[in-house]
Parts: sequence; structure tokens; C-alpha cells
Amino acid sequence: MDIQASYTVGNSARGNSDAGGLTIRRKGNIMTKFFGFALADSMFAGDCAIQRKVLSADEVRALAETGELTPCLNPSHAATIAAMHQRFGIEVEIPETPPRVAVGVGDSVVVMGVRGLPRLTDRHEYTEEEIASATFSFSEYTVIG
Repeated sequence: MDIQASYTVGNSARGNSDAGGLTIRRKGNIMTKFFGFALADSMFAGDCAIQRKVLSADEVRALAETGELTPCLNPSHAATIAAMHQRFGIEVEIPETPPRVAVGVGDSVVVMGVRGLPRLTDRHEYTEEEIASATFSFSEYTVIG
């Protein structure tokens, strides 16, 4: 069975054509691990079963270092991404525009949850104290059927 996941990067196509969005195509058991800050209903097509697994920051950092994570981050969250890097050394690219993700059987979304960081209304970064006092958690949600 062929499995397809796609997301759009910027306003131009990359991958299979020169005009539209980036499409990741794979066959067999090669799966995609997306990385973001939340799950959205629009990521899933139809009915499916999802398995949740708690991950450590070290596990997520290893996935990022080996290139196993495909970012599906909103560029407006650059300060939170920077806080993650500062606290855990996890580096992921920030797409030009928020991507559209379609997750299929075997694919997963690694989600970072954050509590305790204030909304940034008059500045563009968090202080070291804010980052140190915040609570970060990581979970992987895998479509199993």
C-alpha cells in the first residue's frame, strides 16, 4: 500500500514539480515523523486509531539530530522554538509558512507541549528565567490504523 503525506512550504512547489507545495511520497514501511506544537483534526483523514507515547527531550533531540523529524511549525512561534533550543539543544528548521500536514497510517506527530511561558505582546523572545521556569513535555502520536 502506498502512503502519502504532504505539506506546503512557502508559496512555491518543491519536490515533484516546480509549482505548488512540497509533497513527501513513500512506499512500504518508510514513515514520516512530523514535529510541531499541537495536533489538529485536519491532519487526519477519516477514522483512525492513534497511539500516544511520552518521549524525553533526549529522544526528541536524537530524532532531530538524525534528520528524522519533518517540522510542521508555525513561523510565528519562533520564540518558543528558540526556547526549546536554548533549554534542550533541539534544533529544527522553521518553515517559511505554516505547513499543511496529512498524516497516514504509520506516520506520527511529535508534539512539544509548553506551560508557563507568557504571551509575548511587546517583545520577541523569552528571558532565561522564563525558559528555566517553564514546563516542557514531549509526546509522539502515531496513527496505527
